[in-house]
Amino acid sequence: MKVSSKKAKGRNLQNLIRSKVLELYPELTEHDVRSTPMGVTGADLQLSEKARTTHPYSYECKSHARYSVYKDYEQACSNANGLIPILVIKQNNSTPLVILSLENWCKLIKESRHQTESQK
Repeated sequence: MKVSSKKAKGRNLQNLIRSKVLELYPELTEHDVRSTPMGVTGADLQLSEKARTTHPYSYECKSHARYSVYKDYEQACSNANGLIPILVIKQNNSTPLVILSLENWCKLIKESRHQTESQK
């Protein structure tokens, strides 16, 4: 596979995640959540201060045929800069997956339950 094709796959996954974040947070604009160019150090989505406040997550996107999940997750953690690290992976002809630590998953569930209970 050509390098340009590999980069296009990664860019498409980044843009998909960016679109999903913007769908889930209508108060954010395209200027608040931007896809980082390939080869730039750091997280794959750049978040404005407003986005960091409402959506405190850092994304590392990988689109490969095979994975080294723990190594890729370690990279997501090192790029998180105080945000909750999330690794998004996509294998050829497969659905994208979101990977986060068990501790962070528990925090999300607790927050979700708290919001649900406060709405009752």
